[in-house]
Amino acid sequence: MAIMIKSAQEIEKMRISGKALRQVHNAIAPHVVPGASTMDLERIAVAKIAELGATAAFKGYHGYPAALCTSVNEEVVHGMPNEKRILKEGDILSIDCGVIIDGFYSDAAVTYAIGKPSEKTRKLLVVTQASLEAAIEQCQVGGRLGDISAAVQEMCEAEGFGVVRDFVGHGIGRSMHEDPQVPNFGPAGKGPRLKAGMVLAIEPMINAGGPDVRVLKDGWTAVTVDGSYSAHFEHTVAITNDGPLVLTR
Repeated sequence: MAIMIKSAQEIEKMRISGKALRQVHNAIAPHVVPGASTMDLERIAVAKIAELGATAAFKGYHGYPAALCTSVNEEVVHGMPNEKRILKEGDILSIDCGVIIDGFYSDAAVTYAIGKPSEKTRKLLVVTQASLEAAIEQCQVGGRLGDISAAVQEMCEAEGFGVVRDFVGHGIGRSMHEDPQVPNFGPAGKGPRLKAGMVLAIEPMINAGGPDVRVLKDGWTAVTVDGSYSAHFEHTVAITNDGPLVLTR
C-alpha cells in the first residue's frame, strides 16, 4: 500500500479545491425541498462548478454520467440524478459531489431531510454526522487508521444502526481514489500509522436497519437490502502536525 504524503503546498491546493466544493454544496442546499427533482439539483451543481472554474470529478469517472450522486431514502450511494425523481415530504437525500481544481480532488457528502423527518430518521442523520466528527477527531499524527474506522462503528452500532461494509472511504489527492481504503468498521489500534501529509476522504454510510446493500441493474445505485433508509456524510481531511484540517468544511 503506497500512501501518498502531500506537501504543505499540495494541501493548500486541496484546501482551495475543498473550499470550491463547499460552495457547490452551499449553492444546492436551498433547493433541496419538496417538489424539486434530483436533476434540478444536478443542473445547479453543474452551473456552480463551471462558475468556479472547477471540473466535476464524478462525471465520466468509470463512465458515471453526472456531477452529483443523489441517493434518496434506501439508496446508500451512487444514485443518479433523474428528472422523474421528485423529492417529497419525509424523504431523505444524500448528495455526494467532488471537484477538481489545479489537478487536485476534493470529495464531500451531506444528507438532508426533506421536510420534517420521523424521529428515527432524524436520529439516523444526527448519529451519522456525529460519527464523521468522531472519526475526524481520530486523525492525529501517530494514531492508526483503525482508530478512524472504530470511531464510526462504535458510535453507530451503539445506536442500533447498520454500518455498510461494501463501500468505504479512501485516500484522495491527484486522484479521486488513492490508498489507503478507510473503512467505517474495524478495531482501533490497527492499520497504517497516521502521518502528517496524509489526506483522507472519510465517509460514514450508515443504514437505519441492517448493513447489507445490493447494486441495482443500472450498475451504480446501491440500496439497502432491507429497504431501510441510509445516511451518508463525508469530508476531505488532511492530517497535520497541528491536528486534523477539514478541507471541505
